[in-house]
Amino acid sequence: MDPLYQHQLRLTRRALFGSAGRGLGALALSSLLSPSLLKAAPSPSPGASKLEKWPGVINPPHVRPRIKRVIFLCMAGGPSHLETLDYKPRLAEMHGKPMPESFTKGQPIAQLQGQKLTCFRPQFGFKKFGRSGAEICELFPHVGSVSDDICVIRSMRTEAINHDPAHTFMNTGTTISGRPSMGSWVTYGLGSDADDLPGFVVLTSAGRGGQMQPIASRQWSAGFLPSRFQGVHLRGQGDPVLYLSRPGGVDESGQRDVVDAVQKLNAIHNNAIEDPEIATRISQYEMAFLMQSSVPELMDMRNEPRHVLDMYGTKGADGSFAANCLLARRLAERGVRFIQLYHRDWDHHGNIANDIRLKAEEVDKPAAALVTDLKNRGMLDETLVIWGGEFGRTPMAQGNGRDHHIKGFSIWLAGGGIRGGITHGATDELGYNAVDDVVHVHDLHATMLHLLGVDHKKLTYKFQGRDFRLTDVHGQLVKKILA
Repeated sequence: MDPLYQHQLRLTRRALFGSAGRGLGALALSSLLSPSLLKAAPSPSPGASKLEKWPGVINPPHVRPRIKRVIFLCMAGGPSHLETLDYKPRLAEMHGKPMPESFTKGQPIAQLQGQKLTCFRPQFGFKKFGRSGAEICELFPHVGSVSDDICVIRSMRTEAINHDPAHTFMNTGTTISGRPSMGSWVTYGLGSDADDLPGFVVLTSAGRGGQMQPIASRQWSAGFLPSRFQGVHLRGQGDPVLYLSRPGGVDESGQRDVVDAVQKLNAIHNNAIEDPEIATRISQYEMAFLMQSSVPELMDMRNEPRHVLDMYGTKGADGSFAANCLLARRLAERGVRFIQLYHRDWDHHGNIANDIRLKAEEVDKPAAALVTDLKNRGMLDETLVIWGGEFGRTPMAQGNGRDHHIKGFSIWLAGGGIRGGITHGATDELGYNAVDDVVHVHDLHATMLHLLGVDHKKLTYKFQGRDFRLTDVHGQLVKKILA
């Protein structure tokens, strides 16, 4: 079939009249206001970027922004709060005794459902750190060293007791797959300050021990938002982005010609049928072209001072969590709005004493280094750093490990607008239920958006006849942790 005829078939009657009406109206108005506006615009210089940055739909901000960006350190698999941030001496005293039924009766339990429930003591001691005297597990001395800069929340709750839906809930505010992720909401609402990198970037790493729970790319999906807001996964080793490298025998000028030709065809198509996904395609072609230069420069850490590499515990872009933390700082410097790091292998149903020691060795030093590095560069005040998993672990034993737990777990936050050196909320004496100053995942999302200058109730997107938002119909600002 003739391509022009195919194009005409896709030109709907509504699009035809809409485009024609707007075009004639704009032409008439331009001629009345200033005849000079009808003159042809000057052509851009050869090789010039034609990327139009998304300005965001929240302009001006709803409230005064305290931060510019978010770095979310996701400990995939569910780290035990009882071996990280929540000290429970009473649980140690109850070790080996039956878990009181008053705690567990009628409560959702994952793999321990219907089994004998026995108390399982914390596997390591806790120490007091900093001027604040924050109690943190002895396995995390580097996090302890920045305890006066972080806020520990010990009263988190979520709603999904298995990994994939729990990740989905933490990322999107619902267990229903296909909704936009928090990074997509943020970049849709605020845009990005990055000129030649995506506004939402994801890095992944895997460690030793435990179980390697899969991480699906839909966890950083744009859902029903235009796909330009989807997170871009940068690989820590090898080619950071697949198919990004220029083909052999093709130089920058030749590729620029191809991109320009494709962009013109896409623009013609978009003007006719006004499909937002075509606009996305146009912007992403240009972004990919820019990333051919920006990504190799981002990944090249040879200009990082030796003391900085040593502080993180890495030699360069080797795919480790340490390297990814350093990359997160470099991405933040380049204006990326939302940076998400997944470190897998926290699913400790068994052998928790050994495996969580391995996790601490992998994440303690670089997570603390990220906070310190941002602070040294004057960037911590404009960045929110969040560390935590999709849920916690049970106070009850599962062999020599712990099961999934959603009724109470811990995270920590640092950065602009957050009160450092405090512990917020509490679980009961055995670490089962969050009982004081409970913080739901929706509340965490609402607070994160508030620090970015966004009222979570006002950042919405109409889909299938309903206004959706990250916090659904929930979410309260956690005022007590705000500076």
